[in-house]
Amino acid sequence: MVKLFGKFIKVFTFVFKVFIKLFKIGTVLSVALIPFLILADIIDLSVFEPGRYKVKSDKIKKKLRAVYIADLHGKRYGKGNSKLLKAIRKENPDIILCGGDMITAAKGNGYETASSFMKELLKDYPVYYSNGNHEYRARIYPETYKSLYYDYMSDIESDNLKVLVNEGFYLEDYNIEITGLEIDRRFYKKLRIVKMDDGYVKSELGDKNEDRYTVLLAHNPDYFKKYSKWGADLTLSGHLHGGLVRFPLFGGMASPGVRFFPKYSGGVYRKNNRHLIVSRGLGTHTIPLRLFDPGELVVIDFEPSGDED
Repeated sequence: MVKLFGKFIKVFTFVFKVFIKLFKIGTVLSVALIPFLILADIIDLSVFEPGRYKVKSDKIKKKLRAVYIADLHGKRYGKGNSKLLKAIRKENPDIILCGGDMITAAKGNGYETASSFMKELLKDYPVYYSNGNHEYRARIYPETYKSLYYDYMSDIESDNLKVLVNEGFYLEDYNIEITGLEIDRRFYKKLRIVKMDDGYVKSELGDKNEDRYTVLLAHNPDYFKKYSKWGADLTLSGHLHGGLVRFPLFGGMASPGVRFFPKYSGGVYRKNNRHLIVSRGLGTHTIPLRLFDPGELVVIDFEPSGDED
């Protein structure tokens, strides 16, 4: 019995020493890793990259190039967002699609950075703009955000701007309808996805014209199945900022709704021949975190299905 106890003590001592060594190694590695992660975050917060997509359909009459922007949150890429504007012009788009959250609804926040950027775009391109949850929040809570929303919209008013709040705009030459969906605040709850009734999208938008290729600007991607069931051929979303931290294979780590590994954090998704493109966005708010998750400028080429690559 004494020998057995002695062996146990030796094994326990050995395991304890190994554990202490591993703990020390882990601590050293963690301390060494922190500066790397901070540097990676700083880099990813300051850059963006193009996300390129091609969409084909027999409903589309002729080629159209669109740049899709979302979730800028008043961020600057160079003075006056010169780097972002230069990248957009280099893509030579026919139109700009805006998925919302260009401003940040927070007490004391302004809109000037976003509006100066939008006004530069509007000089050269038609812009189809759908509200995100921040524009929506700023609009429905004037007691908190004062006249932020209306001042911003007034400042960017232009013949080239179409603000689509639960309505569409038909591009006849291309047979493409751009529709903007603004969903109720209850669908942006924290910690859980609130159930959306099957008829909710139709109640907001009416019937979908099946003869037209419909692009739905719907800020929150959580309800892709409902958008698809309504009949959106292509849904463009954002909102999740790429999941803040991205991992190979798993995608984004978190959502603004405080849920881990959200289903639609960035990229393209398909369901029953319907498509969803989720932009990783261009900015941040509240927590300045983008780890292995640079901003994204989405470029979409629409083509008739008969066209060769």
